[in-house]
Amino acid sequence: MKFTRITVNPNQMGGVPCIRGLRIPVATIIEMIADGMTEEEILAAYPDLEREDIREALQYAAEAVRERTLPLAVP
Repeated sequence: MKFTRITVNPNQMGGVPCIRGLRIPVATIIEMIADGMTEEEILAAYPDLEREDIREALQYAAEAVRERTLPLAVP
């Protein structure tokens, strides 16, 4: 999948993936969703965002997890 709304610039925000060159990291969007915020609440908090930015941030996060092995606690 090609991500058209996710940008990485080593001179901005330490090179972390951000939304459309804005200083809004993908991780911030994912964290807000994980905290239970709705799309409407996220868009109100960040007026420069668009709904498609949120969707692509989720797709990006899913792809990032798919590409890595994460340590999981074994019960």
